[in-house]
Amino acid sequence: MSSLTIALACVGGVVLAGVVAHGAWQARKAGPKRPEEQVMEAREPVLQEPTFDDAERIEPAPTEDEPAPPLPVVPRKASLRIDALIDAIASLTVESPVSGEMVLGHQPTTRRAGSKPFLIEGMNAETGEWEAPLPGQLYSELQAGVQLANRTGALNQIEYSEFVQKIEPFAEAIGAMADFPDMLDAAGRARELDAFASQCDAQLAVHLQARSAAWSVGYIHQHAARHGFVPGVLPGRLVLPSAEEGAPPVLTLTFDSQAALADDPNRAAVRDVTLSFDVPQTDPAAEPFVAWQASAQALSLGMDAVIVDDNGQPLSPEGFAAIGNELSQLYDALSGRDLSAGSAAARRLFS
Repeated sequence: MSSLTIALACVGGVVLAGVVAHGAWQARKAGPKRPEEQVMEAREPVLQEPTFDDAERIEPAPTEDEPAPPLPVVPRKASLRIDALIDAIASLTVESPVSGEMVLGHQPTTRRAGSKPFLIEGMNAETGEWEAPLPGQLYSELQAGVQLANRTGALNQIEYSEFVQKIEPFAEAIGAMADFPDMLDAAGRARELDAFASQCDAQLAVHLQARSAAWSVGYIHQHAARHGFVPGVLPGRLVLPSAEEGAPPVLTLTFDSQAALADDPNRAAVRDVTLSFDVPQTDPAAEPFVAWQASAQALSLGMDAVIVDDNGQPLSPEGFAAIGNELSQLYDALSGRDLSAGSAAARRLFS
C-alpha cells in the first residue's frame, strides 16, 4: 500500500469521526433540555459530627443556671372530628359509661357508607370532651356522623341507609340506643350543602409552556427543587409541602406521567407543566396565591417558558391580580359559612 493511500485513509477516518461527533452533538442539541450535572440531587439530611470549621457556629450547652431554649413547635395534624356543619349525626345513648376497648372492639370494620365517610366519637366521662375512642377511657355518651357531601356529590338515601345499617348493630353490641336524624331531612341538607360546595370549589391552575427546546424530566425536577418542590407520591407530580404536618401541599406541579415513567426520563420530551393549588384545601395563612404566582414567574424565567391559562392565552400580572380579587370573594363566601379554606371541615367537605 502506497504512502498516498495510507494518508487518504487517515484523512477519511478523521473526517468520518468528525461527522459522527457532529451528528451526536446535533442530536443532543435537538433533544430535551437536561439538568446540569454539577447540581446534586436533594438527599435526606443526616446527622454529622461538627468539624473545626463549624466550631464558631456551635451554640454552647446551657448551664444549670441557664434554662435550655424551648424546642421548636411543629404543627401537627389534628384528628378528624364530627361537625354538625357537614355531618348528619346519630346519638348513641348508653345507660352507664362504656370502655374504649368495648367501643373499639365493636366498631364497623369500614368507616364508609358508599362514597361518604363516617366517624364515631365518645364523650370522655372524665373530661367531658368529645374524642375518637381510646383504650383505657370511659365514655358516657357516643355519636356517629356521616358526611353530607364531598366532591363525589351529596349523600343520597342509599348511602344514608347503609350508614344506618352499619351503626345499628354497633349500637346494639355496646348496649346503646341509637337515634338517627330523619333520612329525608338529611338528604335535603346534603343537597343544599353540595350546591354551596359546587359554587365554591376552585382549583387554580396555570400552564408553563416551553418557548423553544422541550424539557427532560430531570430538568423539570432540578428547577422545581430550587423553589422548594419535592417529588410527590405519583409519577409526574411535584409538591410544595405545607408547614403543617399532614396537611395538603401548598402547590402542586404536574406533567405527563408517561414521561416520568419512561425508561430514560432524560430523553422524554416535556413541553408543558401545570402549576396549581386547591383553594378550599389550603389555609390562606400559607399564602398559596402569592406562592402560586411567584413560583409561576420564577419557573417561567428559569425554564424559558410562557405562562398561559387553560385556554392557552398568556397570563399577565393584571390577569393574576384579577384572579386574586375573585379569590378574596371566594374566601369570604367560605368564611361566611364557617367553612374557612384550610379548616378541618372544609378539607373534609372538599375531598
